[in-house]
Amino acid sequence: MQLSKREFLAAGAALALAAGLRNANAATSISYWHHFASQSEMAGLAKIIQLFAAAHPDVSVTQENIPNSEYMAKVSSAVVAGGRPDTGMVIAERIADLTAMDALVDISDRVNTWDGKANLPDNRWAGMSHDGAIYAVPAYAFVDWMYYRKDYFEEAGIAGPPKTFEEFLTVSRKLTDPSKNRYAFGMRGGAGAFKYVIDVMEAFGSPIVKDGQAAIDKPAAVEAITFYADLFRKEKVAPPSAPNDSYRQIMEGFRTGQTAMIWHHTGSLIEISTALKPGVQFSTAPMPAGPKAHIARVAYAGNGIFKEDNIEAAWKWISFWGQTDAAIALLEATGYFPASTAALKDERITGNPIYGAATQTLDFGRLPNGFVGAAGWSENVVNPTFQAVLTGQLQPDQAVDRMIEGLETALR
Repeated sequence: MQLSKREFLAAGAALALAAGLRNANAATSISYWHHFASQSEMAGLAKIIQLFAAAHPDVSVTQENIPNSEYMAKVSSAVVAGGRPDTGMVIAERIADLTAMDALVDISDRVNTWDGKANLPDNRWAGMSHDGAIYAVPAYAFVDWMYYRKDYFEEAGIAGPPKTFEEFLTVSRKLTDPSKNRYAFGMRGGAGAFKYVIDVMEAFGSPIVKDGQAAIDKPAAVEAITFYADLFRKEKVAPPSAPNDSYRQIMEGFRTGQTAMIWHHTGSLIEISTALKPGVQFSTAPMPAGPKAHIARVAYAGNGIFKEDNIEAAWKWISFWGQTDAAIALLEATGYFPASTAALKDERITGNPIYGAATQTLDFGRLPNGFVGAAGWSENVVNPTFQAVLTGQLQPDQAVDRMIEGLETALR
């Protein structure tokens, strides 16, 4: 998401304030590259910089925003031609590429002697590591969950959010009233649809990849695609626009009252909270469980060191993100959930019911699929294939055949 002029000025002012609070006589200045873009993200970063300045007046941080689509190209150029930052943002999907280009410093020894490591369980480090070495400190997570219109549920006499796919279908029928332009489920059938298609297939018992080989179970996958597509095709509990709806459309549908439930992650909490009152108009719940598995993704992101010139100061900065106050500051600005278990025990989280679903999801949530070729297969095969099912161009069994063929090609 790109900043509007108003958002850019607001975010710039927040970061300028953070810069003004830094110690002008700081002994060491380090750079930090990131791909935060929204006003809320920039506000969260500004708060973390302020907190860090108070805790480490000997270190000054200069941040640089790089569009996500350009981030890897800029890092690659910096590695080849020089000009690396001291530190930078690292997401799990890019660890393999970053380490392949030798962009990151191995911080395993520092992590293993760091007190904060005890607050970050092994699954947090999995996406920040490669070939047995640790290259980044986990900072936050995108936790999948469901938003639902609490007021609509009460109006329909529904006791609470659905816990299973079967319950999801039952309540969806009760919540749908096309005469009022009200639909139960804001289905994402456009860009980004692949994520939930894959999740539903796994929830019906189909693996995707095993030991580097395509492993889709066709009968289970066909059952999954049939169930999910039929929410639109047969049950008509999703809006007519569903085949083309992506993030912006499902968010607007929920915020304006067209839909009663959407599947997304904690990163959209602030946006929804600005339009609807938490605990009154809307609430959150764990993703419903499928007949074979309970699937929800927990994707961790963190920060790494890109060069050793100012490594002591760089380490102070990236490890600071693991502290509770920094994690809560980012959460309150963006909805991005803390990676640290210490932060999860903070009363600012335990005392707010809206976060309960995310905390529950951490107990069973899975890391995103990370096999080689996953992104291309998901976006270029799964997405258009499922969309074709929604529009009647393909039947579920034909769609699964295409997905299997595309996966085998991607893995070669």
